[in-house]
Amino acid sequence: MPTKTVHDAYIRTKLPALHRALIEIVGVMNRPERNEAMLKAAGLTLERALFPLLVLVERLGPIGVVDLAGRVGRDHTTVSRQIARLAELGLVTRHGSTADRRVREATITPQGKEATDAVDRARETMAIALFQDWSETDFDQLIRLIGMLAEGMANIPTESA
Repeated sequence: MPTKTVHDAYIRTKLPALHRALIEIVGVMNRPERNEAMLKAAGLTLERALFPLLVLVERLGPIGVVDLAGRVGRDHTTVSRQIARLAELGLVTRHGSTADRRVREATITPQGKEATDAVDRARETMAIALFQDWSETDFDQLIRLIGMLAEGMANIPTESA
């Protein structure tokens, strides 16, 4: 087992490549044309800005507007208006939190779940094409390692980040 100093030095040499890869992944995932392509493949005519909110409400809901705003990097007043729009469309419901009535939460509706299911089918088609030439071992390692990265990042205290 290498010493901590050697291990830290190794990590330092590899961090720029990791950082570049993460920036590229986030950049690709945040491209408006990607969301438009996903919505089109899912057969949805949803406003592009509402798309990530709908998916997060389905995956994480019930979820508070402030928490949701933090996850998408938008102001909570903007997200509140966008959640109101999703509610008008019948895709989410808004209600007070059972734990804290001051908190407004969003929950997916059956119609919203149908929409996210269509997105999941479109995402699956795109992912199958992307990973078509990957071995099962490589794909399994990717899932395991990305899971470790996500868990580690989620557990970093904010003041240390």
